[in-house]
Amino acid sequence: MKSNKYVEDLRGKTATELKEELVAAKKELFNLRFQNATNQLDNTSRIREVRKNIARIQTVLASAE
Repeated sequence: MKSNKYVEDLRGKTATELKEELVAAKKELFNLRFQNATNQLDNTSRIREVRKNIARIQTVLASAE
């Protein structure tokens, strides 16, 4: 599955890299929400996907520490 491969990639990264990726994902989520509010977003399912990715990153970070 796609998510399993993503989680495996996350587990191979350092805590610093994970934190950087988390910040990037949160920025992307903010931009997607902004686009959605202004009716510029075509693919609304991307919001859900990014939210789940943020949760995956946070989970891997918590288990790494």
